[in-house]
Amino acid sequence: MLFPEPLHVGCPNMGSENEFQLLVTGLFDTKWLSNSGRFVQQLEHQIADYLGVRHCVSICNGTVALEIAIRALGLTGEVIVPSYTFIATAHALNWQGVKPVFADINEKTHNIDPESVRSLINPKTSGIIGVHIWGEPSPIRELEEIASENGLKLLFDAGHAFGNTYKGRMIGGFGEAEVLSFHATKFFNTFEGGAVVTNDDELAERVKLMRNFGFNGLDRVVSPGTNGKMTEVCAAMGLVNFDSLDSFVSRNKSNYVAYDEVFSSCKMLNLLEFDTQEERNYQYIVVELNPQAVRHRDRLIDDLHSENVRARKYFWPGCHMMEPYQSLFPDAYRHLPNTSKVAERVIVLPTGTSVESSDCRRIGEFMISRLMSYGI
Repeated sequence: MLFPEPLHVGCPNMGSENEFQLLVTGLFDTKWLSNSGRFVQQLEHQIADYLGVRHCVSICNGTVALEIAIRALGLTGEVIVPSYTFIATAHALNWQGVKPVFADINEKTHNIDPESVRSLINPKTSGIIGVHIWGEPSPIRELEEIASENGLKLLFDAGHAFGNTYKGRMIGGFGEAEVLSFHATKFFNTFEGGAVVTNDDELAERVKLMRNFGFNGLDRVVSPGTNGKMTEVCAAMGLVNFDSLDSFVSRNKSNYVAYDEVFSSCKMLNLLEFDTQEERNYQYIVVELNPQAVRHRDRLIDDLHSENVRARKYFWPGCHMMEPYQSLFPDAYRHLPNTSKVAERVIVLPTGTSVESSDCRRIGEFMISRLMSYGI
């Protein structure tokens, strides 16, 4: 077996255990565990400053953050979203009674295709959700133009893109708002958590109301809402991990370089490239199989799993092929050719602080040897 213990995609990055324990000990003194305590407020300020935005509203998780942002923006009817994304992006719309309309992607970048978006706009369309897939920015400028021309709201799912830049500017301040995920599998985690970040003062106030049942004061409810608050212990984890961001990026980047060195001479595998002129968190190692090797994708993943390498085939088969969307929109696949092709050829490999560069080289060499053994 290649590794005695499993190496997972998205194994948590964790900062100083001692610093975390010190913060948690303080909670026993203050006895303030939720409802926007000092750790939550501190984390929100740090993130807002780091991203260069006016407001960071922490939420209990990224999916609820999406749901609250959708409601706060008043999205109704239909909203255009890529099918090539984690199912939560579509579910957040469906859960709020909004119909997700699936757009195709750019085959090279895996991000939403602006021309596909344009073709789907109709009188029922109220907005667009762009997803910064793998942390690479959506075609932000093009989506902004489309939204402006058609009077649509523009929201970004930035769950993969914390710490990344677009044209030198931190992702977080584009569109009406951007939604972050701090789930345990993300580059930066708070155990479980998320946030809505925005430069819109009024929108930020609506989000704050909605995450706390609509309360505006002790006994005054002024709007519908839910319980979307982040706990203090989650915020404490965020504060500790925030101090280790640079080391997380450094490990991710060195792992990316190690994979790249192995795959660079292999024509059967292509490592998805990142824009080196921009800041990147290198959170995902995304490999595409060439047309001759793609039919062996699932076999290769099974072989990796047998060696304790828990590779994944994100985001197969696309949201449009999952329920309830496959039943609701059985013909959606007809205008999603690139989504289908990309979903069939991608493998995502382990990285993060639990993975060494030497591990990456071993994984890469194993993949190449297995493909050769298949007689490709």
